[in-house]
Amino acid sequence: MKAIRRFHVRTVLPEPLVPLGELATNLRWSWHPRTRDLFQDINPGRWRALHQDPVALLASLSSDELQALASDEAFVARVAEASASLQRYLTAPGWYEGLRQRQECPAAIAYFSAEFGITHVLPQYSGGLGILAGDHLKSASDLGVPIVGIGLFYQTGYFKQGLSAEGWQQERYPILDADDLPLSLLRDAADAPVKIRLALPGRELCAQIWRAQVGRVPLLLLDSDVEENDAAGRELTHRLYGGAGEQRLQQEVLLGIGGVRALRRWSELTGDPAPEVYHCNEGHAGFLSLERISELVTQNDLDLDQAMQVVRASNVFTTHTPVPAGIDRFGVDQIRAHFGDDCELPGVPVDRVLPLGAENYDGGDPNVFNMAVMGLRLAQRSNGVSELHGAVSRTMFRQLWPGFDESEVPITSITNGVHAPTWIDRRVTDMAKEYMGLDSVRDAEGWERVPAIPAEQLWRVKRELREQLVHDVRRRVRKSWMRRGAAGAELGWVNEVLDPEVLTIGFARRVPTYKRLTLMLRDPERLRRLLLDPERPVQIVVAGKSHPADETGKKLIQQMVQFADDPDLRRRIVFLPNYDIEMAQQLYPGCDVWLNNPLRPFEACGTSGMKAALNGALNLSILDGWWDEWFDGENGWAIPTADGVEDVERRDDLESAALYDLIETSVAARFYDRDEQGLPQHWLRMVTHTLQTLGPKVLATRMVRDYTERLYAPAADAGRAMRADDFAQARDLAAYRERAGAAFQEVRVEHVDAGGVTDAPQVGDRITVRAFVWLGGLGADDVQVEVVHGRVNEDDELTAVTTEPLTVGESLPDGRHRFDGDVTISRTGAFGYTVRVLPRHPGLASAAEMGLVTNA
Repeated sequence: MKAIRRFHVRTVLPEPLVPLGELATNLRWSWHPRTRDLFQDINPGRWRALHQDPVALLASLSSDELQALASDEAFVARVAEASASLQRYLTAPGWYEGLRQRQECPAAIAYFSAEFGITHVLPQYSGGLGILAGDHLKSASDLGVPIVGIGLFYQTGYFKQGLSAEGWQQERYPILDADDLPLSLLRDAADAPVKIRLALPGRELCAQIWRAQVGRVPLLLLDSDVEENDAAGRELTHRLYGGAGEQRLQQEVLLGIGGVRALRRWSELTGDPAPEVYHCNEGHAGFLSLERISELVTQNDLDLDQAMQVVRASNVFTTHTPVPAGIDRFGVDQIRAHFGDDCELPGVPVDRVLPLGAENYDGGDPNVFNMAVMGLRLAQRSNGVSELHGAVSRTMFRQLWPGFDESEVPITSITNGVHAPTWIDRRVTDMAKEYMGLDSVRDAEGWERVPAIPAEQLWRVKRELREQLVHDVRRRVRKSWMRRGAAGAELGWVNEVLDPEVLTIGFARRVPTYKRLTLMLRDPERLRRLLLDPERPVQIVVAGKSHPADETGKKLIQQMVQFADDPDLRRRIVFLPNYDIEMAQQLYPGCDVWLNNPLRPFEACGTSGMKAALNGALNLSILDGWWDEWFDGENGWAIPTADGVEDVERRDDLESAALYDLIETSVAARFYDRDEQGLPQHWLRMVTHTLQTLGPKVLATRMVRDYTERLYAPAADAGRAMRADDFAQARDLAAYRERAGAAFQEVRVEHVDAGGVTDAPQVGDRITVRAFVWLGGLGADDVQVEVVHGRVNEDDELTAVTTEPLTVGESLPDGRHRFDGDVTISRTGAFGYTVRVLPRHPGLASAAEMGLVTNA
C-alpha cells in the first residue's frame, strides 16, 4: 500500500457560531455546567458518545448541521450569552485584584509541573500530582492570580488501562493528535510555529509549544515531536513517565531549561510580564534554576554565586514525596554528560552544577544527583503538602541543615485543596444554590448554611448520585468484560451489579505498594460476610492504575480483580479499569464512604477523600495526609494504626481487622439506622457536619490563597530586593555567604553567664544571660545570637524549645563580643537553656537557610 498523506481539516464555523470555537478551546467549559449544556444540546447522543468533548463534537458536525444551528435564533442567542459569560469571567476583577490594592504582588508566576490534570479530554496526567496541578491552575484562574503553567505535551499521555482475562493490567498507548485537542500552536508574528532549542549530548533538541487556555491561565506544553529532531528526540515527549534513566533525564532538561525559554518567547510575543516567581511543583522541573542562573550571568554582569541568590530568592519548591525512593535521582556521570562540554550552559560550569544535587551527607550516595535536594537548595521557600507531610519532609531532609532541630528545617506546609466546581456533582451545587444561597461552591463563604438543607432532600440527592454511579459502573463493567473476551450473551449478571440502596464504599488511586490496595483482602471470608450481609450489606467500587514497570503493583491489581470476579461477589465489589477524571467525576459523588488505608505516614496529602467529602461522603481513613489534621471525630472514621509493629504482615493484619470492625460495627450500623421516615438521621448529621466544617478547608481556592500570601508574595518581594540597585543585595549576599561559610569554622561561644537563678526557681522568674562570643572575621551585625530554652529530657536534650534573640552588649578589646538578654521560665519540670550563633543578612529568608550554626 502506498504511504498515506495526512493533513488536518479544521472545522469552519458559520459566523453566528464563531464564539463556539473559543468556548470549546477555553477549558473553563470543564467546570462550567451551562457551557457544557450548550454543547450537549447540539446533539445529546453524540455528546455522550464523544465523552463530552466540545472540540470533537464540533469536528463531528457536517456543514448542513452547522448551518441548521446557525439558523436557529434561540441557539445563536444562547451562544452569544455563553460567550458574554466567558468574557465577563475573563475580565472581571478577582480576589487577586483586591490583594494588589493592599500590597505589592507578583506581576506573574510561573508554575512548572511534569503533569497537568485539567480534563479527561486533555490526558496529560497520571495521578494526584497532575490533578493537583490542574486544580491549582483552575483556582488561580477563578481568583485572578496571574499564573502561567509550563509542562510537556505527551503524544500518548500516560496510558489506557485494560485487563486480561486473568485480571492482569494491560497498557495501551493511543496516539493523541494535538490538532484534535483544545490546544493551539504558539506562533510568531509571521505565523510560523515558535520553537525553542537546547543542547543534548551529541545533538540539539528542538521543541514546539502548544497552548491550552485554562480560564484566565495559559498552560504552555513543550512538544519534541518535530521534524528537526532525530527519532530519539521526536520520541522524547511521547509518554508521561514512560522512559527511564536517560530519557527521563532529558524530559526533565526539556521541562526545566526548555520551559524557561518557552516562557521568554511567550512574554515577547504577548507582551505579558515576565514571571517574578517560579514555582517548581516537585523536582522534575528543577533544572529551570540553572537556565535562570545562566540568563542572569550572561545578561546582567553577575557571577554564578550572585545569580544564584536572585534565583533562590524568587523560587518556590513544593515536595510531594514522603519517601526517598519517590525522588528522581540520576547518575553523576549522566549529569556531567548533559551539563558539560557542548551542553554546558553559559556561565554555569558542570562542576558547579553537581554540588547542587549532591547527597553529601550521612547515608547519601556520592554517585547520584538528587532532584529534590537541588530543588531545596535553590529555593528560599519550600513546602510539603499537608501538616504531617511538612513534618515528614523536615525529617527526611534535615541533613541539608545540620545542627538544627527538625522543627527548624525551613520547609513549611500548605495543605492541598481541590477545585470544587470540577469535582462537585451538579445536583449538589444545585442544592447548595437552592438552600444555602451559594452561587458558587469555590469560595469559603456560605458553608455555615449547610444545615439549611433539609435532611430528606440531602438523602434524596445522595440516593440519586448512588444510582447514577450504579449505571455508570454497570456500563464500565460490561465494557471491561467484553474486552476481556466475554460474549454479550453471558453478561446478563451485569444488570445486577451494585444496588442504589446499599452502602457504597469507594477506593481509587494509584497502586504503589504503600497505598495498600489489597488491605481489604487480608481476611477474604470476613470481607465476604460484610459484602453479603443480608441486613446491612456493603458494596465496594475499586479503581487504580499501576505504573507499567511496577510488577508488584500489577499483581495487587490482579488479586483484587480475581476476588471481584467471584460469581458470588461480583454484584457487590467491582474493579473498574482506566481510572481517570471522567470516571472520578461519577465515583466521588456516588459513594457514601471514601476509603484510604495507606501506610502512615507515606500519604503526602491525598485529595480524593476531599472530593468525596464535598459530595456528601464520609471518610474512612488512616490518619495520614490531610485527614491527620482535619479528622474531628464527627466527619468520618479514623482507622487505628499499628504504630511500632515492625512485622509487616502482623501490622497489616491488625490494621485490616480494625478496618473490618469499623465497617461492621460503626459505618454500616450507622448507615442502616433509619427513623420512621426511613432517614438515617445520625448519618445525615455527620454528612452535614462534614460539609459545613470541611467545605471551606479543602478548597483549592484556599490553597492558592495560601501559596500567594505565604510564598508567592514574599518570594516576589525577595526577588525584587535582590534585583534593586543593579543587584546590590544579590552581590552583597553572595559575598556574605562566602565570608560566613569560612568564618563559621572559627565562631565559638566561649562563655555564658547567668544571673537571677534562685535555689527554688519558679515559673515567671527571669534569668539574665550574658554570652561571650568569638566571631572570627565576622562583625556583631553579621550574626544572630540566640538563647534556646525549654524542657530537658532524660537524655539531657532540650525539647519543646523556644528561642529568643540576644542583643549586642559590648565589643571587647580582645576581639570577643558580649551579647545580653533575659529568659523567662515558662514551664515547670526540668528546665534548661543554651546559646547559639547563626548567620544574619537581610537577604536570608531564615536563619537556618545557610545550614550554619555554632552552639555553646
